[in-house]
Amino acid sequence: MSDQTRRGTYGSSYDTSVDVNNNSTSRQAIKFLTAATVGVSFMLLSGLILTSTIIGLVIATPLLVLFSPILVPAAFIIFMAASGFLFSGGCGVAAVAALSWIYNYVAGKHPVGADKLDYARGVIADKARDVKDRAKDYASYAQGGATTGSTY
Repeated sequence: MSDQTRRGTYGSSYDTSVDVNNNSTSRQAIKFLTAATVGVSFMLLSGLILTSTIIGLVIATPLLVLFSPILVPAAFIIFMAASGFLFSGGCGVAAVAALSWIYNYVAGKHPVGADKLDYARGVIADKARDVKDRAKDYASYAQGGATTGSTY
């Protein structure tokens, strides 16, 4: 049965007696030669890129030295302007996101983090009540202590 041809699902036939994992020496040699060829090609390409980069730096260095009094301040100004635009854009995006969250919270749509905000509001309200009660107690103690006199 293993050497018979079977029918696939779409009418194609395949031979079950063929060993798909045939690792003969010729196949291994072809794999090695292919890997070696690709490896050597990439090594040569890497060397060419490195050489051209060094040649480009050698040619560009005198120009960079001559124009550095102009290029350095210009690069600084361009960097500062670009970072300013990016920062202002980021602040604008953050403001829109915050306003959107606030709108959803006020509209009752329960945005992400609303539970934490409600919990924090409750904790702050409890602490404010505690401080108010302590202040009342201290005020009544101070009034009572002022009429009876000092204990020192």
